[in-house]
Amino acid sequence: LVLPPSITLDQKPQNLFELCTCRRARQYHLQIKAFEDEESQATSTTHLFTINTIRQRPFFVDTNIHHSVKMKYQIPSTLLAVALSGSSTSAFINPSSFGISQQQRSSSLSMVLEKPKKEKKLSKLEILKTKSDHLTNPLKEQLVTEEISVNKDAMQILKYHGSYMQSNRELKGKKDFQFMLRLKQPAGELPADLYRLLDDLSATMGQGDLRATTRQCFQIHGILKGNLKTVISSIMNIGSSTVGACGDVSRNVMTTPAPFKTAEYKYANEWSKVFAQLFRPMTPAFSEIWLDGEKAASVEYWSKQVEEYDVDANMVKDNGRGIILPDSVEPLYGDRYLPRKFKIGVTVPGDNSIDIYTNDIGCVVVTNDKGELEGFNVMVGGGMGRTHNKESTFARAADHLGFVPKEDMMEVMKSILASQRDHGNRDVRANARMKYLVHTLGIDNFRTLVESYYGKKIQPWKEIEDFKYNDWMGWWEQGDGKLFYGLHVDNGRVKDDGDFRLKTCLRVLVDKFNLDMIISPTQSLIFRDIDPKDKAEIESIMAEHGLTPLEQVDPLARLAMACPALPLCGLAQTEAERRMPSYIDRVRSLLNGMNIPEEEILMRMTGCPNGCARPYMAELAFVGDGPNSYQIWLGGSPVLTRTAFPYIAKMKDENLEATVEPILAMFIQQRQEFEAFGDFCHRVGAEAIETYARNYVAGSVKA
Repeated sequence: LVLPPSITLDQKPQNLFELCTCRRARQYHLQIKAFEDEESQATSTTHLFTINTIRQRPFFVDTNIHHSVKMKYQIPSTLLAVALSGSSTSAFINPSSFGISQQQRSSSLSMVLEKPKKEKKLSKLEILKTKSDHLTNPLKEQLVTEEISVNKDAMQILKYHGSYMQSNRELKGKKDFQFMLRLKQPAGELPADLYRLLDDLSATMGQGDLRATTRQCFQIHGILKGNLKTVISSIMNIGSSTVGACGDVSRNVMTTPAPFKTAEYKYANEWSKVFAQLFRPMTPAFSEIWLDGEKAASVEYWSKQVEEYDVDANMVKDNGRGIILPDSVEPLYGDRYLPRKFKIGVTVPGDNSIDIYTNDIGCVVVTNDKGELEGFNVMVGGGMGRTHNKESTFARAADHLGFVPKEDMMEVMKSILASQRDHGNRDVRANARMKYLVHTLGIDNFRTLVESYYGKKIQPWKEIEDFKYNDWMGWWEQGDGKLFYGLHVDNGRVKDDGDFRLKTCLRVLVDKFNLDMIISPTQSLIFRDIDPKDKAEIESIMAEHGLTPLEQVDPLARLAMACPALPLCGLAQTEAERRMPSYIDRVRSLLNGMNIPEEEILMRMTGCPNGCARPYMAELAFVGDGPNSYQIWLGGSPVLTRTAFPYIAKMKDENLEATVEPILAMFIQQRQEFEAFGDFCHRVGAEAIETYARNYVAGSVKA
């Protein structure tokens, strides 16, 4: 879609295509009158289409999402332009659904540009963002009150600063408000000095533990309001940040955690930091609130590593196609930021340790035969969040957008972000993620939308090695004479508990060997740059602190993930992190009892449907839908390249064995050679499994 530079709002466009591609015209209504051919009587039917704008919600037209409408249709401008200019979009827009006859559809169109009679009202959250003075108010005022909490508006703005207000839902009486703080750690990197600081802060101003998230960063829980400024300023002054860890901005950028010293892995690591810098919020609110307007004592450590990419200049580079906004503070985000959170992942061919298909944008390094970076394969539209009993929300695996040369990569990333910024659904937050925009338009039309900002065609996806899954646990050679070690952490909880003293062990290792860490996408930890002569001593220290050797960790536990859920998460409907260990034990008992102990099933659990532990990609998932109750999802890929399907709407905790045993029995009897559990479930489908389970007799099948 090419923006004709000659069109202004006081001119009549020459055709519908010109009008719809004019971004300035998207704030206005286009009245389209469909006339019969000149030879016939000029009777007409009038239809009012509303061009999508950043200030208006796009109307989604899709075979899977239907809305009840009469004579008004709100359609994304790209769909309207392409559909009515003769492009092949019949799968998305059927003219007959607009009440236009076949005769009228073959007629010419005349257009009248007019202002909307009534400006669309913004949602409360969008108004709050606009009035916040770029994420400053009312948070700044609320932080100095004597209350132990902040008000609802300040709580929303606080998310952009990396913190959520929580309370222990298991305590009765007056709420004990506290704050969870999430760090920004591009590529999951955790320098030794930063870990020492977090260890100290969690002990003196938190609840005594740390938690590794599924997006490769640490969280500190239990911080009191009066300590927030001390904690955040300490993190900023050591060269780290919490900015962008939460909120409607680009979140922590993930990459494969394996620190191999190969060209591909080096590019993935560097470019994840480039993207983190490119999409960082620029508002001075962070330094104004947490550092009293002063500069941090040290710049963010990852920014120093990508200085050669000239990210700041590329951020504000304006190609004249609407990417850069007239906002001197936030040239990419504006004062309303994005419709919803925005997630990016970067990996190399063959390595899907990061769940690449769950991101809004997934980037895969592409090199030539000499190992030189050519560019990236780019995928778009992944996301996990959904809402129970709301079919218009769903988990989705990303689509392949195409290949982008390295020299254009930042511009394409900006174009994708601008597409979501300007066309994402700002009315209904449940449908605000970019996955719904991609799903609604279809990947071809979404590509066209991105190209309208980019100004070039996106090249076809390049063939790459098939993805595999690896958690990178255990000992590995880095490729430079050093080793790295992946340490499994159950559900990411770094704590001391009796003889199990993980938190103390990490501090001993960091202090003794000055080791940097990487947080893995599976909530575990990787020590890198280990001198081989230190291997035996490191293993001895871990044993002394009660850590289980990797070879003794149940494979089910290594593959499993769970979100924190109760008692602190305000969205949790039931347990997750605290219940997952017992579910691993119970499924293990079933596998052993049915003589298939060698089976490794990727299981995940969340306390609500929002999908923080990415359950909808698992082979077997438990999604909380009420007290001690879970939805069961089956059929995700063991290499994490497709979503699962819902199997049971409500399974009570006590019915786990009765629910899972028939599925395992059918798997034993009907699996193909070397077929994984998730692939089997995907092949046979929910209906076949339901039929088998109805007739199954408990204990009747063993391998």
